[in-house]
Amino acid sequence: MREVSTFAEIEDEFLARVRTMVYCRAATIDVDQRPRSRVLHPVWEDRTGWVTTGPKTAKAAQLALNPFMSLAFIADPFKPVYVECLATWQNDPDTRLRIWDLYKKFDVDLSISWGDVESSIYAVLRLEPWRIELYDLLDQSNRKVWQNDQEVKLT
Repeated sequence: MREVSTFAEIEDEFLARVRTMVYCRAATIDVDQRPRSRVLHPVWEDRTGWVTTGPKTAKAAQLALNPFMSLAFIADPFKPVYVECLATWQNDPDTRLRIWDLYKKFDVDLSISWGDVESSIYAVLRLEPWRIELYDLLDQSNRKVWQNDQEVKLT
């Protein structure tokens, strides 16, 4: 395993992997402190991820109690990507529209799930990683970990 000191050192490989894998398993913690997972489709701008979701879901209730999520991208079981992040709601009109349009760049039509950008069932989560691991099962010396938990704090 190789610890990297800056996100820039893994950025290209990280973005290539998550954009190829597209879907991830996302885990939160429920009210009884048990993990709960589901499949999500985040899109990434540099190291910031964006997820569209419903504001009245189990995930929303769990994030209200503990805003941290763990993501696992596993399309290639020998080269998974693990992302530990802080999830925060970003539901101002400008962000909602910007993320709606960002998903279009990845050929995702959000209207299928959410109707339109002003829908009350459409919400946006910002994912700020504090740890990213680019795993390589076949070559452990190529396993890279970036961690910066100083930047991601609860306020």
